[in-house]
Amino acid sequence: MEATGNILFSGVGGQGILLASEVTVYSLLAAGYDAKKSEVHGMAQRGGSVTAQLRYGKKVYSPLIEPGGADLMIAFEMMEAVRYLPYLHKGSKVVVNTQQILPPSVATGLAEYPKDVLNHLTERNIVVVPIDAFDLAREVGEVRTANVVMVGALSVFLPVDEGNFEEIIRNRVPKKFIDVNLEAFAAGRNASK
Repeated sequence: MEATGNILFSGVGGQGILLASEVTVYSLLAAGYDAKKSEVHGMAQRGGSVTAQLRYGKKVYSPLIEPGGADLMIAFEMMEAVRYLPYLHKGSKVVVNTQQILPPSVATGLAEYPKDVLNHLTERNIVVVPIDAFDLAREVGEVRTANVVMVGALSVFLPVDEGNFEEIIRNRVPKKFIDVNLEAFAAGRNASK
């Protein structure tokens, strides 16, 4: 219970970041931690940047993470990991989905998607855990579970029993999608180990 931590979720609208952060915060609460979460999703409908900040510990007073204060980042898209680099410190861990979602400027040919994004991250003295969440979600039979794949990958780094996560998934997703989400969680967990 002495463990404390700051987790930053980043991605673009439509990737399921809010559900992922919700499953994570409730899993931490179920494990006995005080946990607080805040989210920003202003441009979510247009594929814009979406973030959630989560802090947990024995007692937490605010969900907001200061720059340089994130111990873990779960990035649902590679460029979003780079966008929020100022929130990381040496020794931070980044679980990053290797999927690329092209912003409008790249999709229309006005800009190029940067090359070697993963190398750019690893050069920063942070631990980078690349996960092909989209491919793993496809393997379990439902591409919309990529967010739960990412939660599974993140769960390896948290002081919470995997059973807590599984119970929260059972309680938070529609009944007909519980089994495939549990499979997605297990796939992400195995890929992250």
